[in-house]
Amino acid sequence: MADLEANGSPQSPAADHRSPSIWEQKPWWCQPWSILGTGITVVALSWLALQIWWLSAATALAVAAWWWLFLLAVPAAYRQQFQTALQAGSEIPPENKG
Repeated sequence: MADLEANGSPQSPAADHRSPSIWEQKPWWCQPWSILGTGITVVALSWLALQIWWLSAATALAVAAWWWLFLLAVPAAYRQQFQTALQAGSEIPPENKG
């Protein structure tokens, strides 16, 4: 019988292996390549559909903020939490369910 997580859903193979890399915990649609590809697509489509430079620039700024948050800030915080837990000798932090 398959292992179940606390919420009753099947446990992924990576769930037992905690790592300092948040990307091992994330599904395909939340990997760096898909985040970058989506951002590029959104900015390109805003220009192709509207051809208003300032609206496309604002879209690009929003995408850049999104990239900073999900590609830099969150993984850095996850690594820091992981390292802190290891140094304290406590249990490795739970995987990010987001």
